[in-house]
Amino acid sequence: MDKRRIVGNPNMDKVSTSYMKRNNLTMRMAMRRFTRLTNAFGTKVENLKAPVGLHFAYYNLVRSHGSVLVTPAEAAGVTRRAWSLQELIELSN
Repeated sequence: MDKRRIVGNPNMDKVSTSYMKRNNLTMRMAMRRFTRLTNAFGTKVENLKAPVGLHFAYYNLVRSHGSVLVTPAEAAGVTRRAWSLQELIELSN
């Protein structure tokens, strides 16, 4: 399989599918609708957008990660502190 640039200017030596595979596993483990052999799925894309958006907002803004001891948003410099779950819920309305 050949590596090719889709968007941006990535360092091609560091391009790997393992990051995407890990992200998919995290989503499947966190959201029941992505596990196999379940009836917790829906057929409308609109009903999928909200839980996926909340998952990624929680994952990036609220949940501290053990490897970096802060949220990914803090590590990237997007925010100065972790959000509380209450803040996330209030801003999601």
